[in-house]
Amino acid sequence: MSSTATVTKPTEALTSSTPIDILQNDFAKVYTHLHPILVLALFYYQFPSLVADPVLSLTSSLAPLGILQIAYVTICLPATGAMAAPTAPLKPGQRRKAGSKSEAGTGEKIVPAFLCLVLSVILGTPLLTLSLILFGAPLTTHQLHTLLCAAHVSLLASIPLIYVHGVEAARWRDVVSLMSPVDEVFGAAVGTLVGARLGAVPIPLDWDREWQKWPVTIVTGAYVGFVVGKIAGGYLFKGRRIEFD
Repeated sequence: MSSTATVTKPTEALTSSTPIDILQNDFAKVYTHLHPILVLALFYYQFPSLVADPVLSLTSSLAPLGILQIAYVTICLPATGAMAAPTAPLKPGQRRKAGSKSEAGTGEKIVPAFLCLVLSVILGTPLLTLSLILFGAPLTTHQLHTLLCAAHVSLLASIPLIYVHGVEAARWRDVVSLMSPVDEVFGAAVGTLVGARLGAVPIPLDWDREWQKWPVTIVTGAYVGFVVGKIAGGYLFKGRRIEFD
């Protein structure tokens, strides 16, 4: 018996989760389009060195990727809890206090974003390293290659997820079970993981290409999948849910 995954149209809420909306300011609306271009530009710039020396390239590009992801979440995304606590409407002539949560400055959001980065590295990287090994990564060789590959996948997929969902068990249950409604954060995470998995396809093929070595195609698939998933989740399938038939 086979099962297929489909993306259904929005229905009545099946879970407590709601799609994540980009912050409604001009800078966020511009940067959310610019971010995938910057991520791909970083990967394109690093690709020749990635093929020549994967360990050196993956190590040197971790910090720039982390900076880009921190910039994305602080500029474009609501921090965890912000969507669950809407502010009361203002009375005529009343001004919102400068320190209100809904208008938290970028500086106030950098610390949570940095904590998300730390959690992504210390929790996401080991988990994804184990997953890569279970899916066929070399066990007795290329350990550092695998660890760095997992770190890149973790930074791409988990920093935005942790930033918007925090440690709320119900939301993470929805994310892990693929019951969370599709948005650009969830779509980017799914796209990263699916892209990394598809990136393994060319490795065993008898093409004798230098870029087929571990883990070049995995990282390539993760970066491309992040961009495709972010765009698809933010526009084409936003609010829909993945269902398995």
